[in-house]
Amino acid sequence: MIKVRRLNGKVFYLNHNLIETIEDTPDTVVKLTNGTKYVVRDGADALLERVIAFNRQIFAEKMRTE
Repeated sequence: MIKVRRLNGKVFYLNHNLIETIEDTPDTVVKLTNGTKYVVRDGADALLERVIAFNRQIFAEKMRTE
């Protein structure tokens, strides 16, 4: 799950495995595989960095337990 901010600043957590697309229009639009769209304050690059960091954390933990 990654931390995301709505346009009003309210924070929520999004399941990054469900992200289909992230578009930087004047606002950032995150579209999920189920068709749900979220307009968020965070930019596409920032969201992509969070997804990558989260995946690295998961894989690093998995490697330590094996």
